[in-house]
Amino acid sequence: MTSRVPLNDLVRQNRQLHEELAAAARRVVERGWYVLGSECSEFEREFARYCGSGDCIGVANGTDAIELALRAADVAPGDLVATVANAGFYSSAAIHAIGAVPVYIDVDETHGISVASLRQALAGRGVRAVVVTHLYGRIADIEEIVALCEPLGIPVLEDCAQAHGASRGGRKAGSFGTAGCFSFYPTKNLGALGDGGAITTDDATFAARLRELRQYGWDGKYRVARSGGRNSRLDEMQAAMLRIKLPHLDRWNEERRGLARRYAREMQNPRVRCPNDFGSDNVAHLFVVCCEDRDGFRKHLESRGVSSDIHYPIPDHRQPGYGGGAEVSLPETERLSAQIVTIPCFAELAEDEIRQVIQAVNSW
Repeated sequence: MTSRVPLNDLVRQNRQLHEELAAAARRVVERGWYVLGSECSEFEREFARYCGSGDCIGVANGTDAIELALRAADVAPGDLVATVANAGFYSSAAIHAIGAVPVYIDVDETHGISVASLRQALAGRGVRAVVVTHLYGRIADIEEIVALCEPLGIPVLEDCAQAHGASRGGRKAGSFGTAGCFSFYPTKNLGALGDGGAITTDDATFAARLRELRQYGWDGKYRVARSGGRNSRLDEMQAAMLRIKLPHLDRWNEERRGLARRYAREMQNPRVRCPNDFGSDNVAHLFVVCCEDRDGFRKHLESRGVSSDIHYPIPDHRQPGYGGGAEVSLPETERLSAQIVTIPCFAELAEDEIRQVIQAVNSW
């Protein structure tokens, strides 16, 4: 019987680092300081240096990172925030949490935000901020977007939850815009053993606002100086785990790229469109293909023992909890959302599993 190829397997990665992770956990337990201690501050320093940013602020998760960055940018209830509708509702959740209003921008064939559509949306709309998602591990057209927004005084926030370590022109994701927002959810390229997040920035004033906002708005203990604050802190245990994993990130990313390039080269089914742009600006967080008969394709993969998923099946403007039928024209977003399928792509896949995935795709 054919064994099943998982979409991901976190045990494999953590098993390789078991002794180091266990030692880090013991260190945290024995120190007796569990929130905003030396593990967090050291990770913030190390991750800021890795990203090429002046500062890093650890927070509880990636969605909080986007929300707090929007608050630090002075986005208020009723303000318009431009973002995409194909990235899992995470930026939308943050925008709605503030009471701001998402302005959805269509994407292009790369699944990233369309600069032409964004330019059109910014004309006369009064957009207060832009959230740019580096989807599936690929850096969006961030240089063009920053060049478009800077003269208008519009802050650009990078959603880097799927792009840890991606780089273009010697600069890493999270260092192009006003701030970079990261998730360390366990399945990410740099994943903790629970929830975690961070925000990178070169703006010292912006960083100071974020440090207040992540802890109730305090500028000193029990003194609330800034409204909109909350309890959103990267805890010591997760920071310690991330410090162990960070030095391995570039190697893991290159292994992901190598697998993705092999998929693109060896998958020869004309009914399945594979991505093929896996340079330094794409860390292959997810390998997402497109096909017309998605249900038939997934059933075939299942019959061949290959797991799959859809990232993401419902565009944000169609989510039932927020009306589910917004009159927004996003033709490329809706076309792609009906065709996308995610297949296994992670650094610890075995050779026989890789061949099994390729054969399953080609035999459909």
